Amino acid sequence: MAVTTTSPSDRSVPRAALKAGDATRDSRGRIRLMPPILHYGFRPFFFLASLHAGLAIPAWLGAYLGGLDIGGPFGGMHWHAHEMLFGYLGAVMAGFILTAIPNWTGRLPLSGKPLAVLVGLWLAGRAACLLAPDPWLAMAVDLAFPAALGFAIWREVVAGRNWKNAPVVVMITLFGCANAADHLANAGFLDHDLGQRLALAVSAMLIALIGGRIVPSFTRNWLVKKGSACLPSPFGRLDKAALAMTAAAMLAWIVVPETAAAGAFLTTAGILLAARLMRWRGAATVSEPILFVLHVGYGWLAVALLLLGISQLSPAIPSSAALHALTAGAVGTMTLAVMTRASLGHTGRTIVADRFVVAMYLMVSTGAALRVAAPFAADWYAHVLACGGALWSGGFVLFAVRYAPILWGKRAGV
Repeated sequence: MAVTTTSPSDRSVPRAALKAGDATRDSRGRIRLMPPILHYGFRPFFFLASLHAGLAIPAWLGAYLGGLDIGGPFGGMHWHAHEMLFGYLGAVMAGFILTAIPNWTGRLPLSGKPLAVLVGLWLAGRAACLLAPDPWLAMAVDLAFPAALGFAIWREVVAGRNWKNAPVVVMITLFGCANAADHLANAGFLDHDLGQRLALAVSAMLIALIGGRIVPSFTRNWLVKKGSACLPSPFGRLDKAALAMTAAAMLAWIVVPETAAAGAFLTTAGILLAARLMRWRGAATVSEPILFVLHVGYGWLAVALLLLGISQLSPAIPSSAALHALTAGAVGTMTLAVMTRASLGHTGRTIVADRFVVAMYLMVSTGAALRVAAPFAADWYAHVLACGGALWSGGFVLFAVRYAPILWGKRAGV
């Protein structure tokens, strides 16, 4: 599967994409009269995603531990799962893909009013999932966002004839379909977990695929600058086997969950992903937290699939622990790593983690570890759960506060 290794970066849009004499856009394709927050997709969506993660988890803890009535068409448990997947992660995916596609296609970025409309659709979806009086209205409003996003990204890929990155766009489209399936489950037409398993399978594959490209690539570049001759192993048979087994494991988990076959596939995938990670020289990057955290995020994916596989084979590992290793651990850590790095690079700032960013990394990964450990805590379950949730959501609140001037402000040097 050929996919460009480039993540959202600070590269300029090719001048060929700009019309001669077009004074409405600058040399980077940004609409001049719009505020910076609407210049690129990562700006509003990374900010909103972090706020949503920081507020939705305390709301859920209040409902679960304190009896708070969340209400709405979903109810507490289903609302929590839906919003962390299709609210938080949906926004991160939108920010990533809308910023990456101009680099892939050489076309202008979605900017200004069209971007504002897309942001408005995401916000409307969050309101509908919390307040709509019935599930059909919530579904109609919430699905407008993935439908509009899918149209926008497919239009760019087709117009730019960028077929090598089409697999990523296909997976994001499947993520939107998972959202629809989750709404249909809420209305009583599908298995309740089907849409969520599909969304998590897509998330795991995106981390395995894109993370498996950028982690060794960024590590190699950093080690070369350091003068190191011992570099990450190049892409080879083990990498292909790990990706193929991850795809097979995710398919088995969707189609035949809680079976020995699914458990075997998932366990094998976790082992292969861990073996793949060990070849990337992660230990050498500990002194560079903004790089090392990418290795941590990929490590969480390997652990999550291993735990998920064992949970299918034995009651020794509760399914909730395995699921949260994937969601809070792999998804939470890797998305935070990408958001902190891309936000700095794409606004012309030095890609380095200050003490606040390091604190975010520690809070999110520690919070995830506590959430995974909670089912094993017996009488301390509620305390461990609350501490884990507070740390995890606090890390994203810190991101929103620390990165607000970066995401809302002008590019450095402008």
